[in-house]
Amino acid sequence: MRKTITQFAIGILAIFTFSCDDIDKLTQFRMNYTESVTIESSTVIGIPIDLSTPSIPSNSESTFAGNNTSKDLIEEISLESMTLTITSPQDGEFSFLESALLLISADGLDEVEIAYIESIPDDIGNSIDMEVTGVNVKDYLLKDQFSLRMKSSTDKTISQDHTIDIKSTFFVDAKIFGQ
Repeated sequence: MRKTITQFAIGILAIFTFSCDDIDKLTQFRMNYTESVTIESSTVIGIPIDLSTPSIPSNSESTFAGNNTSKDLIEEISLESMTLTITSPQDGEFSFLESALLLISADGLDEVEIAYIESIPDDIGNSIDMEVTGVNVKDYLLKDQFSLRMKSSTDKTISQDHTIDIKSTFFVDAKIFGQ
């Protein structure tokens, strides 16, 4: 009897020792995606660029299962980070862009802005970390597939096509214990 009371007391103490934030972390994880787009060479300055990725399979069901949750327990999904990297040409850099905007879309849902960068400096190099909007994109990633669209404008000419990898990390927060 004394052993049972001691175990019960230790259990209660353990529950109070772990904060809600610690328990919350057990149902939080990240989903990563990488897609590519190509900006064609241009001799005209100031033209708007509007590029879309092919449909991206969300694979959310398998990702949720791998994290011991399901789509009906997802509370929120938000873009945590997005990086654009020029992969071709090797010496490519983003100095030709004036600004960029990334949007997400999915079947039956309105397109929503998820990341942006304004006033790209000339010495930016071949990689850009975008500012994220923090909008909840749960409905988009619960679909079987989604698409990203990049809208930007140029302030310099480019003589070669530029291939850009779009690396996205989405933060997922699921309900605790199905509650």
